[in-house]
Order: sequence, then structure tokens, then C-alpha cells
Amino acid sequence: MDERVYSLLKWTAVILTTAWVGWSAYDSFLTDVQPGTPAYLAANNLFEDGAYQRALDSYQQALHEDPEHIHALRGKARSLLKLKRYQESLHIFNEAISKEPDFAGTYANRGILYDWMGQHQAALLDYERALQGDDTLGEGPNWFSRFFRLQAEKPPTIVERARYLREQLAKPKSEQQLRRPDDDEKQRPYKI
Repeated sequence: MDERVYSLLKWTAVILTTAWVGWSAYDSFLTDVQPGTPAYLAANNLFEDGAYQRALDSYQQALHEDPEHIHALRGKARSLLKLKRYQESLHIFNEAISKEPDFAGTYANRGILYDWMGQHQAALLDYERALQGDDTLGEGPNWFSRFFRLQAEKPPTIVERARYLREQLAKPKSEQQLRRPDDDEKQRPYKI
């Protein structure tokens, strides 16, 4: 191997290793970690793996350590949604909205909850409110997120669902088809 190439590779490895060790030390010892954050991060991983009951337990642990951990509160609501414990989920989403009323992601998730509960008018209102607060929510997960979720197909977005509900609610009640089980099951709560 050419001496210059070897030297370049060696110093690149040294610099990257030093940067990694430095960042690890900084992140582990010098930053203040909010109480409940380790349990919250573990819960997020469990949620992504589809272990919703275990995720719920970890979100509750995070909230036990810090009752004001808003991210854990929203995670708890999402877990309850996936566990089909709809009334409990609604209560927690409402609590999260009362604590942070301008956070659009919670409205998007509560809209999904209302949709799954069959309260389509309320779902549409929440979808529209979420999109007014943050129009990027309508884009859905990017390719990178879908890659890590092993999700080749892009799931329905709240923009698509809101458009569909608007069209259906404009029809006479006898002609409305508000549920599309195949598409509805693909809709994912937003983790923000």
C-alpha cells in the first residue's frame, strides 16, 4: 500500500475514534439528562419494535421519574392507542394538549385516535388543526425512517385521510364510506 494512503487512513481512523470517544464522554458525563429520559428513550425503541405494552410500562416509568415529561406523556398516549385502549388514550392526549396546546403532532395523533374510534368529524378537525400548526406533518415518514422500520410502502398521511374524510362527509349519510380497514390499519401515530 502506498505510504501516503496508509498515513491518510491511519489519521482518519485516529481522528474519528478520538471524536467518538470525546462525544461519548461529553454525552455521558457532562450533559444534564432530564429525569425519565433513559426510560423514555427505551420506550421509544420498544414502541418502534411493536412491543406496545412494554413501551407503555417504560413511558410510565419515565413519568414516574418526571411527571412533567411531555414526550413520555405523548408516548404513553400513542402506546394506549396501539393497544386499542381508546378512552385512556384520549384522556392522555387531552392532557398533553392542555400542557402544550400549540404542539401540532398531538392533534395529528388524537385525530388518528378519533378516526379509529369512528368519530370522523372530530378526526377531521384535529387533522386540519395539526396541518395548520405544522404542514410538514402531512408529508408522512421520509424514506430513511421507512427504511429503518422495514416499511417499503409509504403509509397514508393525515393529508390524504383528511381529504378522504372531507369528501365522504360531504356525501349523504347513506353513501358515506368512512372506514377503509386496509388503509386505516396502515396509518401510524406520529412520534415527534
